[in-house]
Amino acid sequence: MSCRTDLASVASSSQQPVTFEGGGSIESLASLDRRASDQRPALDDRQEQITRIGGHSKMASSENATKQQPMEDKGPGAPANKTPPTPSETIAMEREFCPFDLRRMTYALHGGQKATELKEKFMIELERDPAFKLDDIHDLTKDQLRERTMAKFANMVHYVTTETIDVFTQRMELIGIADPGFWTRFGVHYGLFLGAIRSGATANQFSYWMEKGLLGLNGLIGCFAMTELAHGSNVAGLETTATLDTRTDEWVIHTPSLSATKWWIGGAASTATHSSVFAQMVIDGKRYGTKTFIVPLRDPKTFALLPGILIGDIGKKMGRDGIDNGYIQFTNVRIPRAYMLMKHTQVTREGHVQEPPLAQLTYGALLQGRTAMVADAASVSKKALTIGIRYAAVRRQFKTGDSEFETQVLSYPIHQRRLIPLVAQAIAMGFTSLRMTALFEEMTQTLESLDPNSDEAHMQDVLEKLKETHATSAGLKAFCTWNGLETIDKCRQSCGGHGYSAYNGLAGMYADQAVQCTWEGDNTILSLQAGRSLIASYIEARQGDKKMASGVAYLNNLEHVLTDKCPSDKDVVSLDTLDKAWATIAANTVKRAAEAYEGWTKKGKGRDLAFELCSQERFVAAKVHTTGYIFRQFVDALRELKKVEDPKSGVVEHLEKVALLYGLFQAEEQGIFFLKYKFYTPEQMDIISNKISGLCNELRKSIVSLVDAFNFSDFIVNSPFGRYDGDVYTSYFRQVRAANPPQPVHPYFERLIKPLLERKEADYEDFDEIGLDEEIDEIREEREEAEAGAAAEEDDD
Repeated sequence: MSCRTDLASVASSSQQPVTFEGGGSIESLASLDRRASDQRPALDDRQEQITRIGGHSKMASSENATKQQPMEDKGPGAPANKTPPTPSETIAMEREFCPFDLRRMTYALHGGQKATELKEKFMIELERDPAFKLDDIHDLTKDQLRERTMAKFANMVHYVTTETIDVFTQRMELIGIADPGFWTRFGVHYGLFLGAIRSGATANQFSYWMEKGLLGLNGLIGCFAMTELAHGSNVAGLETTATLDTRTDEWVIHTPSLSATKWWIGGAASTATHSSVFAQMVIDGKRYGTKTFIVPLRDPKTFALLPGILIGDIGKKMGRDGIDNGYIQFTNVRIPRAYMLMKHTQVTREGHVQEPPLAQLTYGALLQGRTAMVADAASVSKKALTIGIRYAAVRRQFKTGDSEFETQVLSYPIHQRRLIPLVAQAIAMGFTSLRMTALFEEMTQTLESLDPNSDEAHMQDVLEKLKETHATSAGLKAFCTWNGLETIDKCRQSCGGHGYSAYNGLAGMYADQAVQCTWEGDNTILSLQAGRSLIASYIEARQGDKKMASGVAYLNNLEHVLTDKCPSDKDVVSLDTLDKAWATIAANTVKRAAEAYEGWTKKGKGRDLAFELCSQERFVAAKVHTTGYIFRQFVDALRELKKVEDPKSGVVEHLEKVALLYGLFQAEEQGIFFLKYKFYTPEQMDIISNKISGLCNELRKSIVSLVDAFNFSDFIVNSPFGRYDGDVYTSYFRQVRAANPPQPVHPYFERLIKPLLERKEADYEDFDEIGLDEEIDEIREEREEAEAGAAAEEDDD
């Protein structure tokens, strides 16, 4: 059976290439299909026609699926002559072996057919949009990147105002992979600024700001001013003040010191007209904690700074230079009292304050950003692996054994170990992000419909769900973004010297991804927050008063889970055993953290100090818990897929191997805990290690097809090393030459190089002073003596 795959936005019911208004096929649009149309057999069954991102795939028969292929050439049909396959031929052969329905796999990894087709539609629209030119992005200056970023705003505003939130969110997820700088800059307004108003404003306030142009950027562009020069993660320690003047019914926003300067504020330097400012609320000399205020910054007509506002540019950054990050200082800036967001805390003109019954309800505002970053970490990992795997498939280095050709790098076992477990990890994070998105939407609806006058039992129930979601999202944001960053760098290193080129794409991805580990909560701090929450959950579970939330359900039966062990060697590598293993290890590391905390409190340490003194235990508990959580989301997703997926597609069967690899790989990475808590024996850990190598070798045969199911067009991948057609070297050379054309006259030859080369002897140090002349004479004499001696010996002979 063969599968023909073309770039399209929807599944085609025609046997012909899909065309769109304006003429031309999808294949030519994406520059993905330069292969002859007769390279593959014609389709016999319309059900076999699938539409995806360019190229071809061939389903293997059950007989072929079990064949072991030689290490030196995994493709089924190596040429008989001694001419090595071209990179394009090599990657085409890789796709001949595909033990699953590629289209069905693509649907599975994206959460369904609808989401897949939307993504493909968005990719076509982005590629056709001149503003989203990406192939020269590596050579642009900071100012050029910022101008490009703003040029894209108008097009995106159209989609904001015409698409549902769900559809637009998916569009932005794709843009975040293609152009992280624009995604962030656009997200500052629509994610952070609008999100702050949506989560913190009353209904009347929200309507007011919508009428002001919040959604359509009509006279208003927002930024998000939380971070200060001296405070980031400690929001409660922010120094900016908002003091109520009851005489004028205004807040006075003020920066009391240099350290209170708002810093890293995206959009502030050049474009924002308003900001959501986090400041300490002060009334009659009393501080009520950090609240959010909407503060105008610039006149939208003249763009002049308003009185009392000082704004500057913080300059070039490690990455994402398309964002105009700036600093802001306020000098007694007055705003109406109603510009404080009062959904949770209300303040009257007289200065009376009504605090929310449950202050933790404000946590909901943090979930959107964390959810988006988990999804982004999964997607950026998949993009990096698309480059790393495809390049490893076509790159050949060294011959092995009696092979006529050099070996594909991907066929070396150590390279398989290097990358294939990361593919499993990326897929696991992808399924987890789908779950997190569902949790976020459910939590948002709950909070938006919550009546502040609800009975206490209902409020507490909502609070418990929010606390669990908050803690889970904190751990996932931390460890998923760390995973994403590590994956990019491992892919970069796996590309050898070419991985250091900007045109490879991975270096820029690394610089762009690094910030995800520190903004919206430093990862270490967030992991400690998750660990603190886990300690509280353990103490509650130990009391046995109530059933624990789903994320920590493994704590419900502590007596059993803490002492569980692998039944036998034959059970070591099953998904069920791994599920129990992660539950046992998570429960024990959480127990260890809780006991450390309680040990310090028994020694008289205060609550906060006790938590600090068990920071390492909290971190370990959070790491193990989060890894186990990701594994369970993968396994749960497979259970749901089994209900709807045709077994003949091979999708679930293949993903079960991938899930097994992820669980075992992480068990090996964190093996010390499995041994410490005696779930596995040292001998069983050896079984795990051998199984990982075996799974990598097994999955290697179809790993290119699995990466194809990540469904990124060449335009989105934006790297010659990750091209679908495998034509790496030609594409790389052409891109480098186009960006850096040969120059007949060297730009600084006359000014710098020529004077260096043509310096006269007088320009050098005195040779006599450094003894060079004498040393040269000695060398000459020794050489002449040696030559004379050699000539004399020849005469004697």
